[in-house]
Amino acid sequence: MEKELLENDIQTALTEIVDPETRLSIMRMGIVRGVSINDDGTVNLIFRPSSPACPMAYALAGAIKNKIESIPGVKSLFISVENFSRAKHLEEVVNV
Repeated sequence: MEKELLENDIQTALTEIVDPETRLSIMRMGIVRGVSINDDGTVNLIFRPSSPACPMAYALAGAIKNKIESIPGVKSLFISVENFSRAKHLEEVVNV
């Protein structure tokens, strides 16, 4: 049950993050492709910017990190980046 509540809190938090260019929620845009939560509170998330050269990728990944890590019960977060020209660099920056 606790894991289910945490998943709901994460989904709610992600719907509050808005892409400044489109003014749409990142969840509505399909930018977050998957969220999994381990029993120890580790969250794994797949972030897929809208294009390989998305100018907002770093800002959106940072917003995701800040929002998710502020949720009680989240012990750590790992963001995997797909479909972005600098995916490896963005992962290094956001998963510090």
